Amino acid sequence: MSLMEDRLAIVCSKGSLDMAYPPFVLATAAAAMDMEVMLFFTFWGLDIINRNKIDSLEVSIASNPGMPAIAKVAGVVPFGTKMVSSMMKDQFAKSHVMSIREFVSTSAEMGVHMVACQMSMDVLGVKREDLIPEVEDVVGAATFLDFARDAKIQLFI
Repeated sequence: MSLMEDRLAIVCSKGSLDMAYPPFVLATAAAAMDMEVMLFFTFWGLDIINRNKIDSLEVSIASNPGMPAIAKVAGVVPFGTKMVSSMMKDQFAKSHVMSIREFVSTSAEMGVHMVACQMSMDVLGVKREDLIPEVEDVVGAATFLDFARDAKIQLFI
């Protein structure tokens, strides 16, 4: 049996704005603590690293049980999701929280490994050229599991 290493392995499977923040907050915190970090983007999580979608991620309203009732009502109104997403982005900016694109850049500078799931890309028709340049590789599940096997912390977000 191998010794656990100071590693954090995160599966990023959801592509909404509210689900894009947690992996990057945790990844940059772990990297600042000298941990090796890998973010594995799969299924709708690929939207977070898609060059055409990264700046237009929206809040998940209907499927979010923690969302305030007023926001859920806005979700059924035309353009309501865009309005709530814009409000959330404004709130993050007012709170001096980096945008997702800024988190991606900071993560890359800190050495966080960002990889995309080959199978999910094949299933969803995502091409390598659709991904942001900070994605270092397109890999299979076995490559991620090999990294995660020796990680002290593994998360599925």
